[in-house]
Amino acid sequence: MDYDAMTALVVVDVQNDFADPGGSLAVRGGVTVVRRVNEQVRLAVSGGAFVVYTQDWHPARTPHFAKDGGIWPVHCVADTWGAALHPALVVRGPVVRKGVGGEDGYSGFTVRDPASGAATATDLAALLRAAGVARVIVAGLATDYCVRDTVLDALRLGFEVTVVRDAIRAVNLTKGDGDRALEAMRSAGATVE
Repeated sequence: MDYDAMTALVVVDVQNDFADPGGSLAVRGGVTVVRRVNEQVRLAVSGGAFVVYTQDWHPARTPHFAKDGGIWPVHCVADTWGAALHPALVVRGPVVRKGVGGEDGYSGFTVRDPASGAATATDLAALLRAAGVARVIVAGLATDYCVRDTVLDALRLGFEVTVVRDAIRAVNLTKGDGDRALEAMRSAGATVE
C-alpha cells in the first residue's frame, strides 16, 4: 500500500468481541487481522497518512441485540472488555465510536435511528475532510458488515477506496457473505488488494 498525506487508514472495529476467540461475536480468524492491521498502521504512519479507528460502543439495551429484537448477541457494550480495542492493536489516531445512543448501522460514517431509520453522520467524514484526505484504505472487521458498509459510505461520500484483502475477515452468517461483500465493494468502485 502507498500511503501519503492525502490518504487515511480506516481501521474498522478491531475489538475484543470480534477479534478475540473468546469474544461474544468472534469472527473466525479475527485475531489474525490484528497483525496485518498493525503492519498497515506502521506503513501509514511512516508515509505521513492519517490513521483513524472505528469502535462499536453500544448501550446494554439496543434493538441491535437479539434479546431486544435484533439479530446479534450482546456485543461491544460500552466500557466492557468486549468493546475495548484488541490489546495487541497499535493505536496511532483518533477513535470514532458508533452505536453510542442505541443506534443501528454498521458503517463508520453513519448510524440509523432504530425506530425511524433516519441516518445521522458520525465524526468520521469530518475528521477525514479536516485532515485533507482524498483516499481511504480500509482494514478490520467484519468484511460482510462493518467493513462493507464503511467502504460503501466512503465511496458515496467521494473518497477513493482501497480494501486490504488480507487485513479483513468475514462473519459469513450465510455461507459466501464475505465473497458477496467483496464483490459489492468492487462493483461500487473500491479496489481490493
